[in-house]
Amino acid sequence: MRRLAVAAVALGGCLALAVPTGTAGAAPADPVPTVFFGDSYTANYGISPVNNQDNERGWCFQATQNYPAVATRSLAGKGITLDVQSDVSCGGALVEHFWTEQQLPFGAGRVPAQQDALKEDTKLVVGGMGGNTLGFTSILKQCSDELRKHPLLPGEPVDPDQPAGECRDFFASDDGKAWLDDRLQQVEWDLEQLLQRVSYFSPDAERVLVGYPRLVPEDTTKCLTPAPGQTEPPFADTPKDALPLLDQIQKQLDDAMKKAAADDGADFVDLYDRTGNNTACDGADRGIGGLLENSKLDLFGQSLPWYAHPNEKGRDIQAKYVTAKIEEVLNR
Repeated sequence: MRRLAVAAVALGGCLALAVPTGTAGAAPADPVPTVFFGDSYTANYGISPVNNQDNERGWCFQATQNYPAVATRSLAGKGITLDVQSDVSCGGALVEHFWTEQQLPFGAGRVPAQQDALKEDTKLVVGGMGGNTLGFTSILKQCSDELRKHPLLPGEPVDPDQPAGECRDFFASDDGKAWLDDRLQQVEWDLEQLLQRVSYFSPDAERVLVGYPRLVPEDTTKCLTPAPGQTEPPFADTPKDALPLLDQIQKQLDDAMKKAAADDGADFVDLYDRTGNNTACDGADRGIGGLLENSKLDLFGQSLPWYAHPNEKGRDIQAKYVTAKIEEVLNR
């Protein structure tokens, strides 16, 4: 009842939402009006240069060559032209920023709700959100004394009074587990809202929700060794016994995203299941930059860390699987 009530209000009383279906045939001959949305993993924070350096959107840290740009170029080589109406992906975005404006860091201003980019003639909507709504940066800071020393890095510990070295037990306890369960439920609910809103504002659009690449490998002993050229382990001082916990939480996030997409008839790009050999702990093969490893960005002359975001290799992996999914969707 809660979901029906909120959806009715949010979507102007429209209780029956059109869900787009694929049509048989070859790839479209005409350019496909497309909107990309998402958070820092779609914007590809950490990769330089960034778009919109002359206005407040520069604080979204959206890479000029983020995976939407790379995938668009790759599809063009396959004879599929995307008419990109907008790429509104922005670092730090919560799922709710799809329908509400987002406050940028350091008082840099606000950006409009991402859904404002949708048009009635939009035929393809692609992107991913959920990690910030889950509070993954807060989970990381709950498990690291070193990260707690960096106030400019986003996120606050879930409970700063609890020692970072005991974070595994914290998230298994009543308070920590209840916090995590609530956040996962919120992610799923908000993503359902997001997908419904896409169908409302762009009723003919195919919807592709993109998941997150895997951060922690199955063999967590690899995470105890710095990557080539680095001095810090990929997850800094995160306790060894907490690394499987981080992976478990990310898998729960992936499952919540997958379920939201399936329940709403959208397509899903499952990057978690495809990136087990390119985690932050895979050395030269890593597709994820370490928590404190310098990225390609700097702020006020100081290098910004990757903070567990895709590097160029990871960006290309994202683009590869997003390209394949878009091609599949547009060819069916």
